[in-house]
Amino acid sequence: MNVVALAGLLAFPSLAFAQDLALKRVMLSSGGLGYFEYEASVDGDATLKLTVSLGQVDDVLKSLVVYDDKGSVGGLSLPGREPLAQAFKDLPFDQNSLGSPAELLQTLKGAQVTVGGSRSISGRIVSVEEDSVALPDNKGMVKRTRVTLYTDRGLQQFILEDAENLQFADAALRDKVGQALVAIQGNRAKDARTIDLSIRGQGKRTVRVAYIVEVPVWKASYRLTLGADPAAARSGLQGWAVVENLSGQDWKDVELTLVSGRPVAFHQALYNAYYVTRPEVPVEIAGRLMPGIDRGGVTADQQRAKSSLPMPAPAPYRARQERSVGAPAMAPPPPPPAGLAAAAEQIEASDAATQVIFKFPRAVSVENGRTLSIPIVDRQVPAARLALYQADTAARNPLAAIRLTNDGESGLPPGIITLYERDKGGNVSYVGDARLSGFPVGETRLLAYALDEKIIIERDVAQIDRVASGTIANGALRLSRVVRQTTTYRVRGPAREPRELVVVQRRLPGWTLTKPETKDVELSEGNYRIPFQLPGGDQTQTFEVVQEQTQQQEIRLVESAAEQIRVYAEAREFDPKTREALTRVLQLQQAATEAQRKVAQVDAERQAIVQEQGRLRDNLARVPANSDLQRRYLATLDKQETDLEALANRRAEAEKAAAAARDVLRTYVSQLG
Repeated sequence: MNVVALAGLLAFPSLAFAQDLALKRVMLSSGGLGYFEYEASVDGDATLKLTVSLGQVDDVLKSLVVYDDKGSVGGLSLPGREPLAQAFKDLPFDQNSLGSPAELLQTLKGAQVTVGGSRSISGRIVSVEEDSVALPDNKGMVKRTRVTLYTDRGLQQFILEDAENLQFADAALRDKVGQALVAIQGNRAKDARTIDLSIRGQGKRTVRVAYIVEVPVWKASYRLTLGADPAAARSGLQGWAVVENLSGQDWKDVELTLVSGRPVAFHQALYNAYYVTRPEVPVEIAGRLMPGIDRGGVTADQQRAKSSLPMPAPAPYRARQERSVGAPAMAPPPPPPAGLAAAAEQIEASDAATQVIFKFPRAVSVENGRTLSIPIVDRQVPAARLALYQADTAARNPLAAIRLTNDGESGLPPGIITLYERDKGGNVSYVGDARLSGFPVGETRLLAYALDEKIIIERDVAQIDRVASGTIANGALRLSRVVRQTTTYRVRGPAREPRELVVVQRRLPGWTLTKPETKDVELSEGNYRIPFQLPGGDQTQTFEVVQEQTQQQEIRLVESAAEQIRVYAEAREFDPKTREALTRVLQLQQAATEAQRKVAQVDAERQAIVQEQGRLRDNLARVPANSDLQRRYLATLDKQETDLEALANRRAEAEKAAAAARDVLRTYVSQLG
């Protein structure tokens, strides 16, 4: 068998097929895709017609696949995106010219025509004019079209509405008018295109045509009925699929399969015409040269190395039962789980690599525009009741929830779950809704469906930061700090029945859960799920959740402030040796600080003298020369200069002492650790 495939996804199913094509199989994906397969009985060569809407052509070209066990596919053809524009492209008139005979004649001025009727005229069209003529007895006006022809006898006129026939003398022009009319008739539905599929082969056989297209997403919804006993281990789960047929045609006795998955899907405008833009080169004339631009190149060996590998040959068609080639892969269905209801026992559910498949063994009929809801699961599942506390959702009360486990043979698609509860008398009541995410085999989901007002919770959060340890190395004090966040839950449990409480606590990135033990704690979407047991009896219990983070800090001992070092020198978290070393560092730092203070003191004295000298010099400029006051100012300046020389010596000695004190501090610190 030969297979020709135009791979792809998206688009709606075709609007209509020829009578020899019948829809047999439909596979719908929760990813918004649908696989539609048709069959036709042919004898020898055949042409199958497929009519699709204009917006669907890209996707049909992208995904159409034809299967013929005893023949081959000759190809397909269809009109262009604008077939009428192409049809009129080379004609001497446009589509609007065919709106009326007058418009056509107006467009074809100069054409030779022959007019028959009460009088026969032959000539070339000169003009077409519209006149308004009064009816007899003042019965109104009527529009008449007056055509002027150039004939052997000169200009002659006739009324177009009175002519019995009019014929173009040029046979080629007559053919063009007929060709245009045929094109209009063939494209009466402007938003539809008819695709011709050419089939080649011998004898009678069945040909299948399929493609993957865009469809409405099918939805799943569930019903979970809780038993009267709160401690019951299992509850009844029913699942239903909601399917819409918006394909434009009825589904009659089709094989329906539902797939839950999210395949990668693309759209490509294959029906658009694309052209490669070429540079325009002027015509070469004598005396003008325009050589091409050399942009470098590669050797032939390099070019071959860059060439892509040839496409692999298509794999042979494996077996007749693999009918859904091009659709999502379908794993062999496992036997239905025990205990299913009669309706659900007919469903063949299976897990593929990336999706869950539900196949309905009986044919399904759905009229176009109608919605169908059909069961996909009906069985008992493990379901345990609990209280789920989410502070962001409800700060005072937890949520009533169910821990649901999928112990079946296949996964379940996401959907809404409606929960019912049966009392001891067998009566059923509605208790709430929950949301179910994709539910693989063996996994567990917590489904919150109502507020549990029987339990009251108070929540407090406190955080402390303490130094855990410290060591000295390379002139620095390396601290290990522990930041601890404690969340305290004070819980007043239900008055009667015991209850499991699951607290959802945000997991701090980079922090460690130290209380409670992580043995029974789950991690989900960045949150801890921490279980606690409530014995019942209206008791109030206190639970703590502690997360810690260890942080490292480095303090340079030489540059740090004395007060900071004094705090750590007295810290009991450090060993005696470290505290003793820090105390000595503090003493040496104080000595260095005192030495530096003496340098600053000398600088202050010098600055005071300099300021006083400025004042004296200003006064000297104002007093009389050789006066007693002048001599007094000069004597004072002389003494101050002597004092400045002494201060300079003192500063040098103080700076030397300060440098020595700093060296002692650095030497001691460098020897620590």
